[in-house]
Amino acid sequence: MRLNDPTVVATEYVSECGLLGRRDAYRYADGPDAPALAVDAVLEVRPRRVLEVGCGPGEAAARIVAGGADVEAIDISERMVELTRARGVKASVGDVQDLPFEDDSFDAALAGWMLYHVPDVERGIAELARVLRHGGRLVAVTNRVEHLRELRLLLGGDFPTRNFSDENATEILLRRFALVEERDVDGRISFPDRAAIEAYVEASRSLWARDLPADFEGPLSVRRAPVIYVATK
Repeated sequence: MRLNDPTVVATEYVSECGLLGRRDAYRYADGPDAPALAVDAVLEVRPRRVLEVGCGPGEAAARIVAGGADVEAIDISERMVELTRARGVKASVGDVQDLPFEDDSFDAALAGWMLYHVPDVERGIAELARVLRHGGRLVAVTNRVEHLRELRLLLGGDFPTRNFSDENATEILLRRFALVEERDVDGRISFPDRAAIEAYVEASRSLWARDLPADFEGPLSVRRAPVIYVATK
């Protein structure tokens, strides 16, 4: 199964239910707050104008606006755009592979947990580089291949193919950016019981091919392994 399969992506993000269901599991998490750190990485350069691609329900975009920047947000999901606009953020339906902005339009861009969904990730990153000004910053967040490994093994070892992970992200980014910094934000998720794990799996049903073993009751501690890439043009 490929995470950049357009059918899978459309199914997962036609509404916010699955995304919010997956996020609910992070109440069992410890370690760094990766979404907050990604926003901090954007605001470090005190940008005036920021682009967020794959904005989801708009939490990060709203935080960046609160930090003093003007934000343009895009997402392929009409529902996610609707939710982002409800937060008072400028948002539109769009595709990172064909950005509707002029060259050198933004001081910074955020792509959080979305580049592995892009069919042509190289083209998407080229577009992000195009719309960033010289010296502009791209903050791109993905997961290491070890992310949720214990859960994947419990479900039969079905590891989805990622076209943007810690195995290739730096190499891909350096084709368009002068400098790339990698920031680890590892932690754990400690699911207390079977019900908590099942809720997470059901929130991502199109991503998981198998059910939990019938005799497994939990608890289960799994590694969460996000990584933040900070790329400078």
